[in-house]
Amino acid sequence: MKNTVVTFKEAKEKGEKLTMLTAYDYSTAKLIDAAGINSILVGDSVGNVILGYEDTISVTMEDMIHHCAAVARGNKDCLLVCDMPFMSYQSSVYDAVVNAGRLMKEGRAHAVKLEGGVEYEETIRAIVNASIPVCAHIGLTPQSINAFGGFKVQGRGEKAAQKLLDDARAVERAGAFAVVLECVPAKLAERVSKELSIPTIGIGAGAGCDGQVLVYQDMLGMFTDFKPKFVKHFANVGEQMTAAFKAYDQEVKAGTFPAEEHTYKIDDSIIEKLY
Repeated sequence: MKNTVVTFKEAKEKGEKLTMLTAYDYSTAKLIDAAGINSILVGDSVGNVILGYEDTISVTMEDMIHHCAAVARGNKDCLLVCDMPFMSYQSSVYDAVVNAGRLMKEGRAHAVKLEGGVEYEETIRAIVNASIPVCAHIGLTPQSINAFGGFKVQGRGEKAAQKLLDDARAVERAGAFAVVLECVPAKLAERVSKELSIPTIGIGAGAGCDGQVLVYQDMLGMFTDFKPKFVKHFANVGEQMTAAFKAYDQEVKAGTFPAEEHTYKIDDSIIEKLY
């Protein structure tokens, strides 16, 4: 079934959980789509897991458009959400609408995601008014990592918890169709999820959210630079890949690959006539 912002709303109303995974290329998008996942997020985490940056700050609009378009070509039924990279929406509401439009037109996204709550209520409203669906993102917002002073759980104190609840109300009021809650105490995320009429998508926010999102390299054990507490390895694909690479290296160097079944034939008489 084709997933849309409407089916997301219906899932919330029915109490059905939603699934989201990241993807950054055609092949992975096809596999995720075939698995029946509800949504693909082309995250600015591309900076970490694909481009090798220490954070997401350096990711550009061109990076996001390039990867989103590749994913779009491999996707059939997932709701395709694309991150707005750092400084593509912070400078002005006008810039935000223009850049969101580029992700839709050039990247072929179905919706965009941006970080921030109350402070970006006007921005979200303007993008939504341009007929571009918006998924909000509050709690730990990686683009603000320098302001936070590191990757830290958000909303633990009373003031911080109230701020997160206010942010959630603001993005819903602005017209966001869903909101990602990242690194938020489980009970706070559950409170937010019960209050909002739009789906909450958790990452490090407990099972009380309406859905979950993970970076696919994290959940497959392919990214080993660091492992957040909220990540579960559903398969150790990274280990399998390394073993396969080693086996390939050994067989090539031993002269056992390629074998006869991997080669194409030619009549000996033709080889004998060559000069």
